[in-house]
Amino acid sequence: MKYSTKTESLTELKTPCLVASLAAGRRACTRKGEREAFDTATADFGNKAGTHLMVHLPSSAPIRRVLVAGGADGEVSPANYRKIVNAAARALKSLKARSAVWALAQVKVDGEDTHWKASAGLFAVSKALYGFDAHKTSSTPSELRTLQVLCDARSQSTVRRAVRQSNALKSGLDLARDLGNHPPNVCNPTYLLREARKLSRLDKVTVSALDERRMEELGMGAFLAVSQGSVTPGKMIIVNYKGGRRGDAPVVLVGKGITFDTGGISLKPPAAMDEMKFDMCGAASVLGATRAAADAKLPINLITMVAAAENMPSGVATRPGDIVTTHSGKTVEILNTDAEGRLVLCDALSYAKRYKPKAVVDVATLTGACIVALGSHASAVYSNDDALAEELVGAGEWTGDRAWRMPLWDEYQTGLKSNFADMANIAGGGAGSITAACFLSRFAEPMRWAHMDVAGSAFQGGAQKGATGRPVALLFRYLTQQAAA
Repeated sequence: MKYSTKTESLTELKTPCLVASLAAGRRACTRKGEREAFDTATADFGNKAGTHLMVHLPSSAPIRRVLVAGGADGEVSPANYRKIVNAAARALKSLKARSAVWALAQVKVDGEDTHWKASAGLFAVSKALYGFDAHKTSSTPSELRTLQVLCDARSQSTVRRAVRQSNALKSGLDLARDLGNHPPNVCNPTYLLREARKLSRLDKVTVSALDERRMEELGMGAFLAVSQGSVTPGKMIIVNYKGGRRGDAPVVLVGKGITFDTGGISLKPPAAMDEMKFDMCGAASVLGATRAAADAKLPINLITMVAAAENMPSGVATRPGDIVTTHSGKTVEILNTDAEGRLVLCDALSYAKRYKPKAVVDVATLTGACIVALGSHASAVYSNDDALAEELVGAGEWTGDRAWRMPLWDEYQTGLKSNFADMANIAGGGAGSITAACFLSRFAEPMRWAHMDVAGSAFQGGAQKGATGRPVALLFRYLTQQAAA
């Protein structure tokens, strides 16, 4: 599905479906001679944010249907606008038409401009119309193929920019969600590398990888301690997008790519273990953000690293109590093999220093403790740099892909003390998401670094089980702002 702009008045409009407020829908129908039919259909409509109504007009009418978005008349708050566009977007999924016109960017929103309104609306559509049926014998995908954003001549350039970025974001979201939703017998480290190599088809993108032999030469003992129990070898995937000026420091994104996490010898309980295929959603999100940045042709240099491995129990798997030497030279006592994400990430962060990055952001479904702290509504942000943390949280507020900054105080570091190595890979006494971030911080200095724990936001269970694509939108907004800086 593609987004485009349409510069036309409601008087001239012809479309299989118009998505508009109640007042705008009535105005369009009045000018088309369909006022009576429209008023009859909407007589009992509540017109509140989050509601919608599909009005069917005669087959001879220039506008065949009007999807009325409730609560969109007058000036609305940004929060209510998101309710409005989310409800309208969900309704579009069952639309029996190949094209529609989106007029909700013309709604007045307190404190927000047209670019934000168009972007927020199309983000809602991108989320709602996604479907994953790669492993089903039959499916009923949405028929909608084109969505045109209605604008006037004055706002045309602004809306075009929002449309261009929204098309790019959709490609990244779809990639991230597809990768997350594939089963673990399909999406393993080798598959992730193969999918990442497809990004090299895009302009200014190259892809390479470190295999286990090369990682052993580089002393990445923490990473290898995770992958050694699996018959599928681990990969350190590196995607290089050179969209900026030569010599400009890159932003580095690092993603945790544990394609299945049994917990290793510290075996997880069986209930809901199938959801551990989502333990590579950090990797999926950074690959998705990279796809979006390249599609949007952002003028930025970007390095994306994916630490891809399976965490499996076997006769050669790492045991609790093993001590390994990391790429940095520091030693780690592995007290719990289910705290594996920080082990692959610490070697990736140490390796990232060679790029002399402007900033580095790692993304990981790292801890169940993060779900306890924040649930599914917000991703956690930890950082050694206040400005970087504010940029990420601000990008989340702008997109609605929200994040919340968590403490990274020295007091939490003491729990990682080991009697036998430089540090342990877990700490007791609670605050598990914080102490995991503290562990990673020891490998991030002196870089400007942030860690995002997306354990609660990257996927959902229950009837809506699946990857959400978060925080692709946040990361893409952050990269867009860095490109404009």
